[in-house]
Amino acid sequence: MAPRQTLVIGVGHPDRGDDAVGRVIAERLAGRTPDGVTVIDTDGDAGRLLDLFEGADNVVIVDAAVSGGAPGTIRRIDAAAGALPPVFAMSTHAIGLADAVELARTLDRLPARCIVYAVEGATFDLGQPLSPEVAAAVDDVVARVLDEFGAEVT
Repeated sequence: MAPRQTLVIGVGHPDRGDDAVGRVIAERLAGRTPDGVTVIDTDGDAGRLLDLFEGADNVVIVDAAVSGGAPGTIRRIDAAAGALPPVFAMSTHAIGLADAVELARTLDRLPARCIVYAVEGATFDLGQPLSPEVAAAVDDVVARVLDEFGAEVT
């Protein structure tokens, strides 16, 4: 049997304001995770996520969310334990992260451990940078993701 993978997946569109937060965090994590942890950034395409889940048993996903909460609020969600809350209902991706996770669950392709960090966004306009609130949350999310793997935060 092939070894199972451990992944960090940063989801988002790099040119749509706070939607880029997952990708920004993936960039910050590159080279900082323990051996055996692969960091990937993606636009959130459901097919791509399903492909990434194949062969993985430990996945941490970071994406922007919209729940009406304060911008920059960070939520940790155990997606393997049950359906994601409706904070991913709005998406700049073809289908949202929640739909992709549920499709993976239905197809029995959801990793045994699947943690999602949702960062509450404020702006998703084309050509905009991260909002100040979301930019301020980036280092905290990086530290939390590293902690998921017992990595030292430097």
